Amino acid sequence: MRISLLLAGAMFTLPALAQEPVPDRDLLTRPLPGLNAKELERFMLGRSLFRQSWVIAPASDTTVDGLGPLYNRLACISCHPKNGRGGAPSGPHEKMQSMLVRLSVPGTPPRPHPVYGDQLNEEGIPGVPGEGRAEVHWQEKEVRLADGHLVRLRFPEIRFVELAYGEIGPVLVSPRVGPHVAGLGLLDAVDARTLTAMARAAKPDGVTGKMNRIGRQAGRFGLKANTADLRGQIAGAFHGDMSITSPLFPDENCTPAQSACKQAPNGGKPELSARQLDDITFYVAHLAPPPRRNSEAPAVKRGELLFAGFGCAVCHQPTLQTGNSPHRLLRKRSFSPYTDLLVHDMGPGLADHRPDHAATGSEWRTAPLWGIGALAAINEKVGFLHDGRARTLEEAILWHGGEAEAARRRYGQADAASRRDLIEFLNSL
Repeated sequence: MRISLLLAGAMFTLPALAQEPVPDRDLLTRPLPGLNAKELERFMLGRSLFRQSWVIAPASDTTVDGLGPLYNRLACISCHPKNGRGGAPSGPHEKMQSMLVRLSVPGTPPRPHPVYGDQLNEEGIPGVPGEGRAEVHWQEKEVRLADGHLVRLRFPEIRFVELAYGEIGPVLVSPRVGPHVAGLGLLDAVDARTLTAMARAAKPDGVTGKMNRIGRQAGRFGLKANTADLRGQIAGAFHGDMSITSPLFPDENCTPAQSACKQAPNGGKPELSARQLDDITFYVAHLAPPPRRNSEAPAVKRGELLFAGFGCAVCHQPTLQTGNSPHRLLRKRSFSPYTDLLVHDMGPGLADHRPDHAATGSEWRTAPLWGIGALAAINEKVGFLHDGRARTLEEAILWHGGEAEAARRRYGQADAASRRDLIEFLNSL
């Protein structure tokens, strides 16, 4: 059996790897079919940059130096292993590998911490102390479903230790794990008018949904849709996670209180050139979306009907349409990400209390669900929701509240067979 994708008006065929019971671990690393030789060469250049371990300046290879002075990881692939999803530490003894902690001080509007900035950077180059370490202490609560099934839900408590620049004081924190990056070019190409129409559309169960706004631009990327486009999202990750400057973020990631950081050598101005940023953006934009698996199985088909019947598809919209992308393979495409790219109030259980542009402290962007069933086979450690708290898809569903409360309640009231079918459907995406 083979899978076909409609790309740019032509039919391209992918091999049947995705229909196997265990997904190929390279499932999220493939290019969109139809790249010509020149485009494929550019794709490979961008892939090299995505996998590149950046080095401390000055270095003999000046094209990949400039790491730090304060940073979290050496490479993009560190937080997105196999282009997949990160996970949270199992406890305080384990260091964060593909997770980070956002920071801000209370107030309106929220502001970066005056000493530690808007993200804790645990590592530092020689002569620049890393900022400290964030420990994850898991707490649990129990939820009992209508048929008596008991589910234990965990949530993280963050504690800061080994702080190098003084006490952190009152601070709002938001732990985040890295999402998978396949298919992002299609999301980038969704027209803002489509987002406006979805936000304005009448919805059942008290669901609203809105665009996050970055100035006059519609937010699409980031867990609160706080970035308008893919290029900005990538440049922001280079700056925040590796302290690599770029044309969009020309200044080092140092606060005024961090004198050694400000005096450290850099890898040029900027450290990531405009061409490099364009190449890595091209690469991520042209990663093929994860194809469906086992979509004809009876349990999957029953689960798909339940997904709509419970109300999940109101926000996790199965199909979107791209607009006039500058990339030929992304123009006027219908695709199935299972998101509306809008932010929704998810209730107090998931709130991080950190507003971000127009998103409140309890609002999150609807997470795309495509590929969600393959992640456990691709990544050694994977957790769901923004902070990786959910160890299973059932746990993720049961954390939904706010605008998703009615859908969560229907799931909790369903019989065990229906719940299994819904999970089978999610695993097919």
